[in-house]
Amino acid sequence: MFGEDSFFGRHKIFTGVLTVLLLLLIIGGFWLRSRMIGRHHDYELDFLIPAAEAAVTPGQIEVGVAKRSIAPDFSKYDEWVDVNGNSKYDEGVDTYTDRNGNGKFDGIWIAGFGTNRPATGMNDDPWVRAIALRNNGVTFVMVTLDSVGIFHNDFVDIRKSLDESLDIDHVMFSSTHVHETPDTMKIWSYAFRFRGLDVPVFGYAEHYMDLIQVEAKDAIEEAVGRLAPADMYCAQVEIEPEGFVNDSRDPKIMDDTMYLMRFTKPDRDDTIATVVSWGNHPETLGGKNTLITSDFPHWLREGVENGVPEPNGVEGLGGMCLYFQGMVGGLMTQLHTTVPHRDGKRKFKEDTFEKAESLGYNLAIVACNALRSPDLVWKNEAPEIHIAAKTFRAPVQGVFKYAMMLGLIHEGYYLGGTSKSELNVIRIGDVVMTAIPGEIYPEIVEGGVEAKPGRDFDIPPVEVPPLRTVMEGKARMAFIVGLANDQIGYIIPKSQWDVEPPFVYRDKSQYGEVNSGGPDVAPTIHAGAMELLNRVNGTF
Repeated sequence: MFGEDSFFGRHKIFTGVLTVLLLLLIIGGFWLRSRMIGRHHDYELDFLIPAAEAAVTPGQIEVGVAKRSIAPDFSKYDEWVDVNGNSKYDEGVDTYTDRNGNGKFDGIWIAGFGTNRPATGMNDDPWVRAIALRNNGVTFVMVTLDSVGIFHNDFVDIRKSLDESLDIDHVMFSSTHVHETPDTMKIWSYAFRFRGLDVPVFGYAEHYMDLIQVEAKDAIEEAVGRLAPADMYCAQVEIEPEGFVNDSRDPKIMDDTMYLMRFTKPDRDDTIATVVSWGNHPETLGGKNTLITSDFPHWLREGVENGVPEPNGVEGLGGMCLYFQGMVGGLMTQLHTTVPHRDGKRKFKEDTFEKAESLGYNLAIVACNALRSPDLVWKNEAPEIHIAAKTFRAPVQGVFKYAMMLGLIHEGYYLGGTSKSELNVIRIGDVVMTAIPGEIYPEIVEGGVEAKPGRDFDIPPVEVPPLRTVMEGKARMAFIVGLANDQIGYIIPKSQWDVEPPFVYRDKSQYGEVNSGGPDVAPTIHAGAMELLNRVNGTF
């Protein structure tokens, strides 16, 4: 029926198609592997500086600070008009100015609540702020960024870009977890709608992260260049939750303490920097706001630096204020809290700028008063610096696992279903900080992990003893820096993991697990933190 030439012709076509498909599979396999591996796949840390056996001679600590705005350039994005006023971009309804002429809306996507929330303007600039510390031959930099969260590889990029001649031993980063700044995690960047659902990731603008990295590098290097002798004073003060924060998930456990470090010029009441750490989601404006803002940390920093206006205000401390996020898992929020104005008359419950300002200024008043109280303030007489850092791999599951495998978020997936992150413990004299790469539930630190009947895993509490018992073993002040060097979501005690009925605390599952890498993340982090804390405790 068919001739020999026809047969061989068809055979050649079949072979050619098969070859092309095979090549596409090979290319696709290499592409997928590159996405899975991501940048810095072999980047590993495991050190204690100085070494445990090293002789340490603490002198006077040196301090330097710098900051840079990380406000997005609105001229690089499309301007839009929210026609139906729902704070979302609705294709075919809302209008926009197509500045680059590509036929689609390219907005600044605000992170923290739902997808598809473009920014319409700026209320106040988000910042990257750096404080450099040097003593006993160690140079250490703490960096805080107004961002919902930044992934590990993006921070490693910054570390690798720094001027090597500055001899920086380590840089610890932390995001303030602001829910009103541009998306830095690819989760909220609207790309298109599929079957009624907003699809994120593909609308992510890499150039905003480029801006952050450039400005962070500059701030770090300037802070190190400004190092000068200083005195270090510390204080911690308990804050009654009412009017400040509430715990929206059972069990009700929180760290109700604000931790403070003030650095002054030697023997002078002249502030160089104030470090404030406290745990609460900066989400006072809620999900309808379309103005870029750093939320309550903006007014907290303004109040500490420049003072809080009357009535019932306070004189500022001067210098630069740096806010480092604490423990926000569990879930620490002011969304359902009524925040009083300092005038003693007005109160704010709705999501407004007045509420954010009042919360920030109220916190600034607490901070300034505490740092002026002789009953609370103590001088860190021998502020020697010790740093322990270690890379770890945590098992991940669920939607995050597959998103990581495809390199869509948090690049860096390892065979066996693990993702890489990092833990730090820093000692500065009588102060110990444990840097946790996500939103840790306070009960893991403070104690009170529960294992109630009906839980998903029939096990006793795993994350014991509480980290605080080890953190405070030899330190006079100890606290958690959250969202540090990474953002891996909620860190939930395994015995409190509760997504299957019967539900332990309510007639339905509580919010939390949907934004967690899985039930084995918390045990991994607890074990790693214990190891580093024991290393650092050996330096006392």
